[in-house]
Amino acid sequence: MKNIIISGSTGLIGSRILELIGKDFNFIPLLINEVDIVNKESVYNFIKEKDFDIFLHLAAYTNVNGAEIEKELAYKINVDGTKNIHDAVIDKQKKLIFISTDYIFPGNNIDKIYYEDDKPNPSGVYAKSKYKGEKIVKNDSMIVRLAFPYRAQFDKKKDFVASVRSILETGQEIRAVTDSLLTPTFVDDIAYSLKYLLNNHTNDIFHIVGSNSISPYNAVQLIAKVFNINNDSIKRISFSNYYKEYATIRPQYSTVKSNKNNFCKMRTFEQGLYEIKKQLNWK
Repeated sequence: MKNIIISGSTGLIGSRILELIGKDFNFIPLLINEVDIVNKESVYNFIKEKDFDIFLHLAAYTNVNGAEIEKELAYKINVDGTKNIHDAVIDKQKKLIFISTDYIFPGNNIDKIYYEDDKPNPSGVYAKSKYKGEKIVKNDSMIVRLAFPYRAQFDKKKDFVASVRSILETGQEIRAVTDSLLTPTFVDDIAYSLKYLLNNHTNDIFHIVGSNSISPYNAVQLIAKVFNINNDSIKRISFSNYYKEYATIRPQYSTVKSNKNNFCKMRTFEQGLYEIKKQLNWK
């Protein structure tokens, strides 16, 4: 059984990985209260004393709007932290998987589909910091890009689906963007994809993303439909009006696909929602 150090194990994706494939590997959590990844010595000391095969690096600063304000912190975590982990892992002659994001693409063309070999061109601080992380690890590590993850339940923080469902149930007005595209990815599919990649590590880039892209407006309508909730409170809004001063720091049209994932079938957004409904025993 492979030993896997995992950072971000208590987050939206990491915690589900442990739930679904925790018996397939011996996971060794790197916890924030034990190791400060922006402190080189702290990282080196932790990695030096651990017997492991692969480091799965999920931990990141992910607040897209917040990164514009906390620029230094975002770069420290996403760039310096990644470099510390990368250098320590490679020095020990072990393998690394770096989790990245679709935000590294510009997303300014409605007709553009982004594959693994497309050139990144990030705009906001969050996206730029993640791309800098990619450039640090790209020659000797695996890069896995994810897009818009969602899952059935995560008590620490509501994702897009849980937030929308909660608002719809109250009947409050919900504004949904019509002129944008995102690629929602079911976290369970991410976990099973990573199971394969952990067992078949290569120094390559993979897009592990949902099998269809959808506008936020249509996504919200679909959530209402699947969970049998009244949709009268759903209102249309433009991308620029919804994000206002933060519109330029994120991709407007993020249609992401993979030409390398031939090992795990990824669900459509609708299929993911019905699986969530099943897992929650929704009425």
